[in-house]
Amino acid sequence: MNTPIRGKLYLVPAPLDFGCDEQAPLQDALPLGTLQAAARITHWICENAKSARAYLKRIDAVVPLAAPLQAQQIQELPREVHKKGDHAGQFDARPLLAAALEGHDVGLLSEAGMPAVADPGSSVARAAHELGITVIPLTGPVSLLLALAASGLNGQNFAFVGYLPQDADARAQRIRELEALALKTGQTQLFIETPYRNAALLQALTQTLQHNTRLAVARGLTLASAQVRSETVKAWRAKPSPAAERAPAVFAIGR
Repeated sequence: MNTPIRGKLYLVPAPLDFGCDEQAPLQDALPLGTLQAAARITHWICENAKSARAYLKRIDAVVPLAAPLQAQQIQELPREVHKKGDHAGQFDARPLLAAALEGHDVGLLSEAGMPAVADPGSSVARAAHELGITVIPLTGPVSLLLALAASGLNGQNFAFVGYLPQDADARAQRIRELEALALKTGQTQLFIETPYRNAALLQALTQTLQHNTRLAVARGLTLASAQVRSETVKAWRAKPSPAAERAPAVFAIGR
């Protein structure tokens, strides 16, 4: 009995301009090979179907899609996966990969950057491995690594810790914990925030961190308006910098 040919799971990166006031030309942010591979896919798993269709429309303008936009098969990850993450093994993503078991290649999309990195999607990749489906990550921008590379902080030893608490006291305590770890071990600590809370987080960082700790903030990466500032907290206090409300940002601290 012949074993059915299975499709592959492609992790398709998206440009980093989601939610921004400007968009970079797609071919400036993503290699042609990534766009060509994405254009061949007709079955998708994503966070939001509307933004996925908008991205596919942008791809179609560069490389024609294998099937019309209205014929693309798009499934959304459950809302609870967006909020709580899907790395704890509690969500069974195997049903989302039924098309791959039938021989269709499936694309996994996040809103921006690489799926499953600072975004949901790890459960889908894990399920693919469990089902014997080949997982292929495509090349594209990853904001965490771009920010780290530009920061001048330790790129040999670093950790991404997600979001900090929203409560002011809990956030200050977490900042002090991360700073102590960074100063003791040299490990750079990376974290992110919802864009409209950027200003509050930046203020908390400059108020809580020690004056010799280095703080880096990278905003709007890959866009014409991109900004990366990396200085001691003392310098940040002497010359405050506004946090762009609409621009996604990556924050990093270290020594």
